[in-house]
Amino acid sequence: MTQPSRPAAAGRRRGAVIEDWQPEQPEFWRTRGQPVARRNLWISIYCLLLSFCVWMLFSAVAVNLNKVGFDFSTDRLFLLTALPAVSGAVLRVPYSFMVPLVGGRRWTAVSTLFLVIPCLWLGVAVQDPQTPYGVFITIALLCGFAGANFASSMANISFFFPKARQGGALGLNGGMGNLGVSVMQLIAPLAVSTSIFALFGGTGRVLADGSRLWLENAAWIWVPLLLAAAGAAWFGMNDLATAKASLRKQMVVLKRGHMWILSFLYLATFGSFIGFSAGFAMLSKTQFPEVQILHYAFFGPLIGALARSAGGALSDRLGGIRVTLANFILMALFAGLLFLTLPSGGQGGAFGAFFGVFMLLFLTAGLGSGSTFQMIAVILRKLTLDRVKAGGGRDEEAQREAATESAASLGFISAIGAAGGFFIPQAFGISLALTGSPAGAMKVFLVFYVVCVLVTWLVYGRNINRGMATKKPR
Repeated sequence: MTQPSRPAAAGRRRGAVIEDWQPEQPEFWRTRGQPVARRNLWISIYCLLLSFCVWMLFSAVAVNLNKVGFDFSTDRLFLLTALPAVSGAVLRVPYSFMVPLVGGRRWTAVSTLFLVIPCLWLGVAVQDPQTPYGVFITIALLCGFAGANFASSMANISFFFPKARQGGALGLNGGMGNLGVSVMQLIAPLAVSTSIFALFGGTGRVLADGSRLWLENAAWIWVPLLLAAAGAAWFGMNDLATAKASLRKQMVVLKRGHMWILSFLYLATFGSFIGFSAGFAMLSKTQFPEVQILHYAFFGPLIGALARSAGGALSDRLGGIRVTLANFILMALFAGLLFLTLPSGGQGGAFGAFFGVFMLLFLTAGLGSGSTFQMIAVILRKLTLDRVKAGGGRDEEAQREAATESAASLGFISAIGAAGGFFIPQAFGISLALTGSPAGAMKVFLVFYVVCVLVTWLVYGRNINRGMATKKPR
């Protein structure tokens, strides 16, 4: 008797490579696709979380450099916290192309393993107060490679999930990955308080109060975890043959006007999250020097990272445009409230209120990161499908081209968003140098959020009831 054909037959494997991948087919997704996609997602989350830990290392290290014998000015320390965002943003562009070119499994493993280099080097550099500032600049730029992993990670995961589930999957991958900022700011202060790498040359430094600080541990603690993550990616993830695409096919997204508009919105959300994460500890130290800010700094990135996952899921249910529009209004409101909490002329100010309002900014930056990314995935996919079908293309061809263009766009947009990690700390540093207060920088951010409210409404909000809604299909 002839055996019935199985819908899952399309999911043929050749070692770690899956030849055909059809997540839009319900039976394939239920029987074969979902378990594979989830496995790749969880390994990706682990690797991305560690990448964010390395990317934001200097937000914890810079605060302590002068304590262990260095003599860097405040603006130089702010620059060290900002530089990883520069290389991270620039490198996200080529990283966004790598998954279709070489495969998600290979690239995740290799890019994760590379991060061992800046971690080992930074651990050595902080032990010698004679280490030139230029060396720290180089290490900071190398840490930016970790930030670039976000582009390839999100592009890779977008290929595994059907469009109806991409908001939740990308929100989980990005949100749990963003959690690495909080994990680093929680673990690093604990790691530097004890000698756990003395066997490998970690000598620590005696501080002015007689206590000892092993600042090298803030970097070295991630090395064994990175090695484990690279191994998990190499042996546990998959490459999708259907995700292959030439560089020329991916570069076409630069012609899409909506990609640039969505990049602007993502800069305001994720850019705020990563920029505040990089600069919050240094900013708090300048405004409230009596507070041990490293005891509390991890709360903001933690709230923002958890909110990102919620933002993606909420957008699948209510629509990314609605969530993003409401979120920008709240971001503008909280940016305005922050002025009331700052010291004036070195007097006044309320740390409790300052901290509370900043936590609300982290919350909305995280929610907005999830909702804008959901908008990106849904809107650009819909526009590509409509364009290909209008040109006479078949549904299968339209789905393949939509997946390729969406993945490439996610990479470009994430690169622009990462630039906030440079501009926000630098804006705080410049404002403090010129006026002695961060208020000038916050005025710029407030205007920016108001502009984003207008752009979201004028370009997308008015079209919600005319086919531009971004809710997950029922």
